[in-house]
Amino acid sequence: MMIRDLEWLVALAEYGHVTDTAAILGTNQPTLSRALARMEAELGTRVFERAADGIHVTPVGEIVVAAARDLTDRYEQLLRDLETILDPETGVVRLAFLDSIATSVIPAVLRSVRAEAPRVRVELRQEPGHHIIRDLDSGAVDLAILSGKPPGEFGWHPLQEDRLVLIVPPGHPFATRKSIRLDELTGEQFVMTPVGFGFRRLVDGLLREAGVVPDVSFESQDLATIEGLVAVGLGVAVVPEPSAGSSGSVSVPIAAEGARRTIGLTWRSDRKISSPAARFREIVGNSWT
Repeated sequence: MMIRDLEWLVALAEYGHVTDTAAILGTNQPTLSRALARMEAELGTRVFERAADGIHVTPVGEIVVAAARDLTDRYEQLLRDLETILDPETGVVRLAFLDSIATSVIPAVLRSVRAEAPRVRVELRQEPGHHIIRDLDSGAVDLAILSGKPPGEFGWHPLQEDRLVLIVPPGHPFATRKSIRLDELTGEQFVMTPVGFGFRRLVDGLLREAGVVPDVSFESQDLATIEGLVAVGLGVAVVPEPSAGSSGSVSVPIAAEGARRTIGLTWRSDRKISSPAARFREIVGNSWT
C-alpha cells in the first residue's frame, strides 16, 4: 500500500462520498472505487459500509483510518523536515485563518512575510475557529491567525483589535442611532454564526452580560452572508467593524467596553515549530509590535 492509498482512505473518511472525494482528489469515481476495493482486499476487512447517502467508516475502519492519518501526517512531516534541513529558507508554513479576516489581516501578513522571506511557501487553510484549534492540536497546521488567544498551551501575538458594531437593515428604528446599548436589543431577531464558533461565543457572552437572550433567525459561518441577510431585513447582527456595511446594511456603534475582538497569531507552545514557521512568526512579530 502506497502513501497515496493512505491519503485516499483519509479523504474518503472525511468526505463520505466516493464521487465527491474523487473530484476533490482529481481522479474519477471508478478509479477511486477500484483502489478502495484493492485496499480493503489487502487489509482483509471492510473499511467502509456503502449506503444510499454515501459511505460510512466501519468500527474496524476507524482503526484503519486513524492509522492512515497518522502515517500520512508523519510522511508530510518528514518531507517538511528534509526540506527545512536542506534549505531552511525554502520550507513550507501551513497557516490556518478565519474566514472573516481573509480580505483584511491575511493579505498584509503575507505581504510582510513575502518581502522578508520570499522563498518560504505558505499553504493557506481558511476555516472556522474550532477547526483551527483542532488542526493546531493535531499538527495539521503550524500557525494560525484567529480571534482571541485559545485556552491551553498556545503562544499568542496580537495583531489587530476590531471594534464590534451592530448592523441593521436600512429603515430599521436603530439605523439612525449614533450608538446602541446591547440591553436595547431584547426582542430583536439575530443573524449569528453557529454555536461552537469562537465569534458566536464572544457575541453570546456580550449579550448575556447585557441580559439579552438572542432570538436567532438564521445562522451562517460566513460574515458576508450574515451581512446580506441583515440587509434584506431578516434580523440584526453583531459583526466586526471592518466587515460592516458591505452589503447595504447600516452599522451602529455598540456602547460597551468589551465590544471588541483581538486578532492574533497563535501556535502550540508545548512543541517545537519548524524553522520556516519560526521565521514566519519572527517576521510577523517584528512587523506588528
